[in-house]
Parts: sequence; C-alpha cells; structure tokens
Amino acid sequence: MINNLLPLLTYENIYLVANWGIIPFWLLLIFIPNYQITNFLAQSVIVPLLLAVSYAYLSFIIYNEGNIFDGFELYSGLDGLYSMFANEALLLIFWLHFLAISLFAGSWIVRDSKRYFIPKVITIPSLILTYFSGPIGLVIYWFFRIFFAKKISFND
Repeated sequence: MINNLLPLLTYENIYLVANWGIIPFWLLLIFIPNYQITNFLAQSVIVPLLLAVSYAYLSFIIYNEGNIFDGFELYSGLDGLYSMFANEALLLIFWLHFLAISLFAGSWIVRDSKRYFIPKVITIPSLILTYFSGPIGLVIYWFFRIFFAKKISFND
C-alpha cells in the first residue's frame, strides 16, 4: 500500500494538497468561527499534525539524499536564502512551516476575539490578511483588540 503511494508524494503534489487543503480550515475560521466543527478541525492539533507529517517526510528525503546541511544557508545573507530556496524540498518545508504558523495565528485570533467579544465583521479582515501576509493581519488584529479589550498588552 505505502509503495503505491510513494510515487504520488512528489514535491508538487505535496505543495498542491497542502495549499488547497488548508483553505477549508481558513474558511471555517472566517465564516463559522464559533462552531464546534471549527473548534475541532481548525483550532486543534489536527492540521499542524498533518503538516508536520509532510514536514517530517520531506526532512527524511533530504536526509536520505546526503548531508542535511547542504544548501542550508539561512543565516548567510539574502543570496544564501535565495540559493537555499532553489532546493525544492527546503522551499516546500518552509512553505509548510508558513502554512502551519499562519493557521495557528488565525486560530489564536478567533479564540482571542471570542474572549474580548470582538465582532466577526472586524475579525474577518484580520484573518484574511493573516492568511495572505501573516504578521500584517496579526498586527492589525492587535490594534482592533486594543480598542475592544481597553488595554495594551504585549504578552497575551
């Protein structure tokens, strides 16, 4: 069974499944954030676990190809980052990383907006921006949160 699946686990297929597969969870967060199904699917460990399995599989492939640090030039400047992302496996690992972290941030926004009774109509733009641009959506949500929570907090 597993041998039949391996040819399907190309970088392109993993990218497409992860990219399109994350969208339903974002739609749950945006349109029905207070429902139990959203809490179970989009705000649990399920999606990060699925992304982590892909992440681990790609890491295993990189490990099997040789030195896992070949091409890992994350801290050697922008040219090093560019050359590192020329490796499809490393590029895909970082994309999965981005998908997991941004969904985590979106889930936090939904949970936090419930806590401070922030209207959905205000939360939705922050979620959409978080999906597309990560930190920008999070910061915009934080500004709205200051108004509704009536306090500035940098650590909760």
